[in-house]
Amino acid sequence: MELDVRHLRVLCAIADTGSVRKAARRLGMTQPSLTTQLHRIERAIGGRLFTREQTGSRPTPLGHSVLSRARPVISGMDALLAAAREEAAGTGRRRLRIGSVGSRAVAAWLRRVHDRLPDTDTTIHIDISAIALLHMVAADQLDIAFVHESEGFPLRLPAGAAQRVLMAREPQFVALSEGHPAAAQSVVRLADLAGDTWMVDPTADHEYAALRRVFAEAGLDPRVVQVRDNATAAELVASGEAVRPCQPTSPPGPGTVLRPVQGDPFAVRLLLTWRPGAVGGQVLDDLYTDLRRAYLDLASVNPAYRAWLRRHNRSLRHLLAPAGA
Repeated sequence: MELDVRHLRVLCAIADTGSVRKAARRLGMTQPSLTTQLHRIERAIGGRLFTREQTGSRPTPLGHSVLSRARPVISGMDALLAAAREEAAGTGRRRLRIGSVGSRAVAAWLRRVHDRLPDTDTTIHIDISAIALLHMVAADQLDIAFVHESEGFPLRLPAGAAQRVLMAREPQFVALSEGHPAAAQSVVRLADLAGDTWMVDPTADHEYAALRRVFAEAGLDPRVVQVRDNATAAELVASGEAVRPCQPTSPPGPGTVLRPVQGDPFAVRLLLTWRPGAVGGQVLDDLYTDLRRAYLDLASVNPAYRAWLRRHNRSLRHLLAPAGA
């Protein structure tokens, strides 16, 4: 059996929905036929791609590897079809393909881009994997992307891509139940959370490894579970079943609070990556400035982030790289 784009779409649908049943509904197939299709794909590849659990289907390590390669292929095919249809329709509009990891700054960034480039056809591709986004930039499937890099695990910049630092070290806070004993503290100690279950997203590059690195350096060994579904993770935090690292720009969910961790052991680097042949010059500077301003606006209204800045006697404008860097 030879794999084609249809088979890759099957794998991505299962991973995205977390369930063979939901994936079958999305693809307009019956669950038995999709299960049969998955088994054929696994036989062709030579290994299991998903594990079946009570909570749904989760990618195996081999599955994650295959998916990281399948997504750019699908995105490339979608981009090819879109470009061909545009050419056939004779629209001739300039396009800008933006990628980003999950961040609340993205919506505000896009609004600024639309205002600045009203005659440009702007699209957005969100992926939790920074590595996948970098490869899509290098492969001419995206023009520019906003990514996070876990501290201690530098991203490898593919040939044909360039990058600019937006923020050299963004502290990561922790989300915990408002009933958690540590919630009464303005700053929590890592040791006070050593008995908690920590959660990470298994599809986020190096998040698990970065968490384990910090714990090992602190001489701690808490339980770490991998939860892909964001809604489930939020409910587990609110119920007090687990805690999880989060971006300092995040708002607290219902029943949860965000707290910085003493010493700021968790951190990421914020980067803007692009392909020089796609964007450059003033356009690149403007895109960078728009992202910087979007981040500043978002952070400035976040109480937890503002309190962290006051305690450290810092300003966001000094933490972020200069607009002309």
